[in-house]
Amino acid sequence: MFDLIDYKAVLVIALIFIPLEQLLPLHAEQSATRRHWLNDVFYLLFNGIVIKFGLLLVIGAAMLVIPSVVPEALSAALQSQPLWLQAIEALIIADIGFYFAHRAFHAMPFLWRFHAIHHSIEEMDWLAAHRVHPVDQILTKSASFLPLFALGFSGEALLIYVLIYHWQSVFIHANTRIKFGPLRWLIASPQFHHWHHANERQAYDKNFAAQLSVLDLIGGTLFMPQHMPEKYGVDEPVPQLYHQQLVYPFVTAAEPVAPIAEASPAAAKPE
Repeated sequence: MFDLIDYKAVLVIALIFIPLEQLLPLHAEQSATRRHWLNDVFYLLFNGIVIKFGLLLVIGAAMLVIPSVVPEALSAALQSQPLWLQAIEALIIADIGFYFAHRAFHAMPFLWRFHAIHHSIEEMDWLAAHRVHPVDQILTKSASFLPLFALGFSGEALLIYVLIYHWQSVFIHANTRIKFGPLRWLIASPQFHHWHHANERQAYDKNFAAQLSVLDLIGGTLFMPQHMPEKYGVDEPVPQLYHQQLVYPFVTAAEPVAPIAEASPAAAKPE
């Protein structure tokens, strides 16, 4: 189901982040085997299969149309640039796509039902990065990847972006007190993203970027006080088992709609 490279990547990530969280923990009292950790291991090992298949379908379908829209000269010009410049441009463009897709998942009640699975995490660590509903990941990653494929960035630039995205997404969820100093206003850090998961009213609908916190600064959605959150998670009753979480968005969609003051995503979640 997974090839050997995937298993090696899982092992390397575990060997880096488990010791890191023990040596420089943010919440020292938190166990490596915190509540529902096995559920998130299941996400880590198996969720990627569904996401990869979904991404192939979405991007494959889009690429049938894109070549007729994007001039070949533009792709040629992009690929003629140095790799380091392509990588920077790809990172910026992809994170802009992620930022707006992420905001949509918080703003639209139907999309929030999928994203609430990720926000149901009550103890942040490296495993928490993997608890994401496949529909959420397929649509959000498509918003990041499609512009890169459409514009014709080189395969090497795409690979650099994918590696940065994957490693940083694990790091910003980690239970670590590492801070970035002044760079926190430019680059997403655990301090930045932990506030995105905070179950505290002032943090709702904040810190949407994946790599570049400066996008939230520009968009007016940045919230990053010096202290760290005391509480994570959501107030709505999200189930805690993988198979239950897969169907949760569809089950809640079938329930009667509550008055807007009660049904609003912002009334029930931290962002």
